Amino acid sequence: MAEKAISLADRAYEIIKTNILNLTYPPGMPLTETMLSEELNMSRNPVRAAVRTLKSEGLIVSDYHKSMTVKEITDKDVRDIYQLRELMEGSAFQKIFADGRASEYSYRIEEKIVRMCAMEHDPFEWELADANMHMEIISIFENERINRIYESNLSELIRMGLCSVRNGMEIHKTNENLKKMVNYMRENDYENAFYILQKDHFYIGKDSALEGTNENKL
Repeated sequence: MAEKAISLADRAYEIIKTNILNLTYPPGMPLTETMLSEELNMSRNPVRAAVRTLKSEGLIVSDYHKSMTVKEITDKDVRDIYQLRELMEGSAFQKIFADGRASEYSYRIEEKIVRMCAMEHDPFEWELADANMHMEIISIFENERINRIYESNLSELIRMGLCSVRNGMEIHKTNENLKKMVNYMRENDYENAFYILQKDHFYIGKDSALEGTNENKL
């Protein structure tokens, strides 16, 4: 009986989290245990356990009246996350070239881009593939602490990425630019390769995500 309860809680967690990440439950959406239980066709106990975990991860927030909402994405959130990305990935990309591993990493990154191209018509799956591509870039550090910092922000990165796509970031164009980035890496052309990463993923991505925050919809 305990195993069944645990598996139901895990299932509830995965479904609710996916719905938050893919914006089925958009930022700021009110949630109730009753509504979630009905949608998942489960009792409240596994749903309550799932909500508790998602609160600890910061994806669901409660106010003083104990009402629940999906965590908003603010302008500051977007700027903070993209600053973190630029600092970490910018340093990682520079290290790839400084260590003479640009050609090697071009093939490793290309494997992730192939998946991104395959998922071009599914923005959520594309964002998951995109996150793996960025994780490949920072793998150059071979530093588990850095990996954990990046992974701890993946949920926000995915939600922000989907906001970017919904507000002007073109998946096909991004994929094509990333293919060019890979070619520049094989030519050991750091300047042009980094320009593409910087423009598409730090600047356009950030600006498009900012357009999608509730602060800029008012």
